[in-house]
Amino acid sequence: MSMQYIRLGNTGLQVSRICLGTMTYGTPAWREWVLDEEASRPFIKRALELGINFFDTADMYSLGVSEEVVGRALRDFAQRDDVVIATKVYQPMSDKPNDRGLSRKHMMKAIDNSLKRLGVEYVDLYQIHRWDYETPIEETLETLNDIVRAGKARYIGASSMYAWQFAKALYLADRYGWTRFVSMQNHYNLVYREEEREMVPLCRAEGIGIIPWSPLARGFLTGNRPRGSEAASLRGQTDTLSHAYYQEGDYVIVDRVAELAQRHGATAAQIATAWMLQQPGVTAPIIGASKMPHLEQAVAALNITLSAEDRAYLEEPYQLHRVLGHS
Repeated sequence: MSMQYIRLGNTGLQVSRICLGTMTYGTPAWREWVLDEEASRPFIKRALELGINFFDTADMYSLGVSEEVVGRALRDFAQRDDVVIATKVYQPMSDKPNDRGLSRKHMMKAIDNSLKRLGVEYVDLYQIHRWDYETPIEETLETLNDIVRAGKARYIGASSMYAWQFAKALYLADRYGWTRFVSMQNHYNLVYREEEREMVPLCRAEGIGIIPWSPLARGFLTGNRPRGSEAASLRGQTDTLSHAYYQEGDYVIVDRVAELAQRHGATAAQIATAWMLQQPGVTAPIIGASKMPHLEQAVAALNITLSAEDRAYLEEPYQLHRVLGHS
């Protein structure tokens, strides 16, 4: 298996076409399905062996413990200049009113805390985890600009929001000469394609790298929830988003993924990932792995080429979904 690399949006930054998402690594005290540090480290080591250089975390994952676990593993297994570390800010880190959101007060503290936990002098990609309706976007953008100018982040990115919000942020950055977002981490997969209406075309037009989260729809695309059954995984039982993929068209797509997997001699996860990798504008899907085959199958999906007929067959049953993942 050989890794492929690609520029992140219009930047010169080269990232692996698979990004390892690290929400799964930290402490089970936060969520019972999270792996502890000892169980997490082999995944980060194996990802590096497979050629993955792109690692995504967030301050709120295990309330900071994920950043600590990821930071220690990357220091032990890799050279800092060889890896691309992404983290995020916005979600509450405590019950205190200013320990959340995208205010200047919180973000200036949050970036320093993330750097300390990760054990690095800078992050490669600093992302706003969601849109903050309580803070003027101008305040957020100017603060992000200052964080980049201070050398604490190399690039900035955004995550799930409406396209009009992202367009406004890009416009304001250009207007005031502030650092521009280079990536969008959005909710996008075979059974949730609402992003194709506005966000994906906007990103393609603006040269923004797309790094989708939940490319397997919380495992739904692997067939782990047959019709009429409850969520198969521990995470799925407690994850409200998992229950959003229950329309008849969704199940038809899952059936077709399984059928194509058999035809290609691959797994359902590989077919769903291969579809994602071939979508216009997609840089690197963010893969979470709690079992080693999850990781290895994701990388192997790079070797699968779906024909136009294959992709049309997978896409045809799609049904409209309500907006999911912005909150």
